[in-house]
Amino acid sequence: MNTMTLYVEKDSPVHHLDPLVKLLYVVAAIALTYILPEPLFIAGVLFVTLLLLLVGKVFRNSLPILTLSLFLIFSLVIVQGFFHPDNVTELFSLGPLVFYEEGLYVALILVLRVLVMIGSFSVLILTTSPDEMVERLIKKGMSPRIGHVILSVLQLIPQMRATTSKITDAQRSRGMETEGSMLTRIKAFFPLMGPVVLNSLNETKERSIALEMRGFGSSMKKTFLNEEKQYPYNKLLGGIIIAIVILGIVWRVMA
Repeated sequence: MNTMTLYVEKDSPVHHLDPLVKLLYVVAAIALTYILPEPLFIAGVLFVTLLLLLVGKVFRNSLPILTLSLFLIFSLVIVQGFFHPDNVTELFSLGPLVFYEEGLYVALILVLRVLVMIGSFSVLILTTSPDEMVERLIKKGMSPRIGHVILSVLQLIPQMRATTSKITDAQRSRGMETEGSMLTRIKAFFPLMGPVVLNSLNETKERSIALEMRGFGSSMKKTFLNEEKQYPYNKLLGGIIIAIVILGIVWRVMA
């Protein structure tokens, strides 16, 4: 994995797909969870998403991202199960609090949606080089400025992680305790944040100066270093994804 991106370089069929097709899949997968809000159907979309992560050999890399959502999932189940306005059928009670079947059903739909969102974005981010994706979008007519913003967002977390690691090592060399009890970690957190934020702002300023020196703000037509890649089955896969979304809309209208 490149330290400046979340992209995991592997040789898999998913890696060789057009970034725009994968982006289309993300939009379609999330849209389908709202078009057909049934747990069984959303679970089917989640199954396909997890299958893509496995085929792309990045399922293990997606686990930390999925783990971060556990608190949100737990919160959804608690809030919906106990406090959803349509709650009627009691499942169990904890003292004065009653957990309801209707709330659990709503929570199940929301949890599956969250997992589909995280999983589909993981497919895109972990199997697609940010440079390649942004270049494809710009070639399709997107503004280079918007492309730069997208690229910066995709690189933000890895850059912050690398900067934090570097500054943590520097602080340790000066004798600061950064490991141990929770209280020790909290005490070390705030002295670390100042240098991390200042360093990030400095890097942003340096990057903007470097871009201007290379004529990024010029109104002239941009050229590309890399030749446009040819992706097999590009139109076929895109057509299948769009067809599935249309079928989902028709099913929802007719049902």
